[in-house]
Amino acid sequence: MAEIGHFIDGKHVAGTSGRTSNVYNPATGEIQATVSLASDAELAAAVASAKAAQPKWAATNPQRRARVFIKFVNLLNEHMDELATLLSKEHGKTIEDAKGDIVRGLEVCEFVIGIPHLAKSEFTEGAGPNIDMYSIRQPVGIGAGITPFNFPAMIPMWMFAPAIACGNAFILKPSERDPSVPIRLAELLIEAGLPAGVLNVVNGDKSAVDAILTHPDISAVSFVGSTPIARYVYGTAAMNGKRAQCFGGAKNHMIIMPDADLDQAANALMGAGYGSAGERCMAISVAVPVGEDTANRLIEKLVPMVESLRIGPYTDEKADMGPLVTKEAQARVTSLIDRGVEEGAKLVVDGRGFKLQGYEDGFFVGGCLFDHVTPDMDIYKTEIFGPVLSVVRAKNYEEALDLPMKHEYGNGVAIYTRDGDAARDFASRINIGMVGVNVPIPVPLAYHSFGGWKSSSFGDLNQHGTDSIKFWTRTKTVTSRWPSGIKAGAEFVMPTMR
Repeated sequence: MAEIGHFIDGKHVAGTSGRTSNVYNPATGEIQATVSLASDAELAAAVASAKAAQPKWAATNPQRRARVFIKFVNLLNEHMDELATLLSKEHGKTIEDAKGDIVRGLEVCEFVIGIPHLAKSEFTEGAGPNIDMYSIRQPVGIGAGITPFNFPAMIPMWMFAPAIACGNAFILKPSERDPSVPIRLAELLIEAGLPAGVLNVVNGDKSAVDAILTHPDISAVSFVGSTPIARYVYGTAAMNGKRAQCFGGAKNHMIIMPDADLDQAANALMGAGYGSAGERCMAISVAVPVGEDTANRLIEKLVPMVESLRIGPYTDEKADMGPLVTKEAQARVTSLIDRGVEEGAKLVVDGRGFKLQGYEDGFFVGGCLFDHVTPDMDIYKTEIFGPVLSVVRAKNYEEALDLPMKHEYGNGVAIYTRDGDAARDFASRINIGMVGVNVPIPVPLAYHSFGGWKSSSFGDLNQHGTDSIKFWTRTKTVTSRWPSGIKAGAEFVMPTMR
């Protein structure tokens, strides 16, 4: 059985803590590897490696840093099939979905190739008498990323690509559920020319997280996961003097207006609700048809589509979705479905009993569709993170708008309509961070920033786009005057430019 350790100072390092976690094949339920869980000493070794490598990397000019990412992007494309298979085997998502995971991370690596331009600052000649003023963007030093299981390629790259391009060293703590792809990415970065120590991968659990949050040499932390842990990470990082951006849970709504193309809307709901078995923070888990006629027609279209979902292991090229990541995840999703039935929602399609021949021990849940869900129900309030779509019927547009507006989470939202006025009003008024107009999963491209509002996000700066450059750098402002322009004698009043 494979034993997965850490990647420190440019090489594989076996774990020494004596603590391990199992890595499963979600389709079969079998243990396929064990991963070491780092001790404080192992985290400290990674930080020491990063601290030694960072000054020279920061002094490397931005064009040369960009060239590393040019080579890295080429390597990602060359190894796409290998990476996708490795990812799918541990996560369970289909191969094509895994490739989408990798490509979305690759696009951020393409974005940071522009770091010579992105890191430029400002200069004012003659800001005062014989005074020039300019700002400098400098790396924070050592950054850290704590990433979730559901995007083991994309989210690590969203974090480490801009951080490293800005001249920082980086400690990555990926999910212990699917740790192989992050380590492979680190190997490919070394092959692309990244100096040893600039990126270290340390596998672990809460103990490793706490070591990151309290280590005095780590200056900034990025996190993606559940809202309770995001709050904890953000608060603990702040108490320890660290900059933090923390992204939490979601409950994404899609409003379907009476004038919408219902075939288009239904197809969008299927992909956005059931893709990756619903294990996406941007999954649409709540459909809000406006008007009873719209709701009835939508349910009529959705039921046969959900019932005909093709569910299988990643090796099934025709599968629409695979299993959930662990048995615990399967049990949690099933219990929430049970709770929805108890609360009075109508379970129109029930996927709880799904079994796949030859894969009876896999962590599968079939597609589930609830109708007549109300905002007081747990299945509406809770992020289920499984293949479950809830339909909440709204009498009119204002009632539909009110649902996401009042929800705890504010990650993503979408509206399907042919009415430009309605779409414009919706985009303007909604208190959600990412909005789709006839787009079901409004994840911005790499040169715009990703981030939610309300309990979905903690911190002032988002992931990727220009926000990421601001997050991973500090601004230093220099006011400069040379001796020929300096008056003789001391000045005791507050300096001004008047």
